Amino acid sequence: MNEIQLHLFIFPAFLSLFLLWSIKRWLYKPEPKKKSPPSPPKLPIIGHIHQLGSLPHQSLHSLAQKYGPLMLLHFGRVPVLVVSSADAASEILKTHDLAFASRPDFKAFKKLMYDGKNVTFSPYGEYWRKVKSMFALQLLNARRVQSFRPIREDETALLVKRIGESLGTVNLSEMFAEVTNDVICRSAFGTKYRVMGNGKQLLKSMVELMELLGSISIGDFVPWLGWIDRVSGLDHKLKYVGKEVDDFLEHVIRQRVEARKRKAVLEKGGESFLDVLLEIYDENAAAHSISIGRDNIKALILDVIEGGSDTISTTLEWVMTELLRHPTVMKILQKEVREIVKDKKDISEDDIGKMQYLKAVIKESFRYHPPAPLLAHRVAREDVKVKSYDISKGTLVMVNVWSIGRDPSYWDEPEKFKPERFLTNLKESSFGWIPFGAGRRGCPGMTYSMAMIELLVANIVHKFDWKLPKGVVLDMTERAGITIHRATPLLALASKAT
Repeated sequence: MNEIQLHLFIFPAFLSLFLLWSIKRWLYKPEPKKKSPPSPPKLPIIGHIHQLGSLPHQSLHSLAQKYGPLMLLHFGRVPVLVVSSADAASEILKTHDLAFASRPDFKAFKKLMYDGKNVTFSPYGEYWRKVKSMFALQLLNARRVQSFRPIREDETALLVKRIGESLGTVNLSEMFAEVTNDVICRSAFGTKYRVMGNGKQLLKSMVELMELLGSISIGDFVPWLGWIDRVSGLDHKLKYVGKEVDDFLEHVIRQRVEARKRKAVLEKGGESFLDVLLEIYDENAAAHSISIGRDNIKALILDVIEGGSDTISTTLEWVMTELLRHPTVMKILQKEVREIVKDKKDISEDDIGKMQYLKAVIKESFRYHPPAPLLAHRVAREDVKVKSYDISKGTLVMVNVWSIGRDPSYWDEPEKFKPERFLTNLKESSFGWIPFGAGRRGCPGMTYSMAMIELLVANIVHKFDWKLPKGVVLDMTERAGITIHRATPLLALASKAT
């Protein structure tokens, strides 16, 4: 009797458990296993951070040769998708552009860029859309870029005069940095940086700022190891450089506000970027539906300085480096420029439009030496499938433009400097040539930068012959930072054109 009662109890209990298990399986189906991109072995805690090296774009390029154009790394707890081919870049910057439209919340961006109030490092959202539109329509539209033409031509003429007065060995790196900063500061503030009381300090601080923006903060990836940033001095550098830059910008803004009250006459070249922002500030941004405060102005001005000055001077360095390495290319370029200019005293921007080989040389330099070899990092705003891989929300994305420019499946003889490739093949219109990025987060300053680079290069190869000083061998080593300069100054021997 007891056995019968036991069986009568066990059977319903077993049946109930079975039904509960079946219902649970039916209601909570296990998620299919996600397919991740190839990934190299990693270390505990830090993941792959140790594999970045001093020049991350080169280290990531080497890893991509083994693991492919879409590669998954981990920096501490943060998944990182590394993109190293034109096809893969198209997926990120075009097909899934919106899904990857945000920026990481890095310590350096917050400390140096006013908590992400600039265009470049602001997270995706309403604020970014408004300031990006304002930047494109008010600060860098075609009319505004054209209005700065007298500034570009003035400063180029002064550089040519300076070189002519010091024929012999010329420190081109130093000269390019100074002329670029004068052009940028006249455009941004309405005055040269060298006539400002602390202009030299600005140049030094901006170099440090660009290096810090490209540095790695352990605390960004492994929060409980954030103390390393304090011990290493990174936190102190961020605070010090941030204050130096802020003090300078505050000083310049106060001066400009006072000048506007006195209705001081603007210099040749029209309104500066700061004037435009102050007008919006004075109007309380009613027409732009966005509140512009002091920190917003500073952050947006920094966009102009760091995005323009460093990109231009870095590119000029590498263009002249390659021309010195390739005398035949130099002669072809000089022949084109001199035939177009003929006996004219000065080269105008109208002449530049006819110089196709000049444009090809500069485009080839951008391919071979992109100023920012890793595009500003993006962040996945949602789960997304790229090719056949599952990319999780929050994944950091690094597009290696340096690696894309060396992809043998896309470029013929990618390790050779061949400007001719841009005379016959318009690959700069695709994702194999993206030195200024692409999509929603592409750099809006391409037209502004190219106008300055083309004018300067055309003038100095027209007016002078160039060669390396006797016994000097070009050092092609790069210096780390968010933009990649030469590690050593570029010295060249200038003589009057023959």
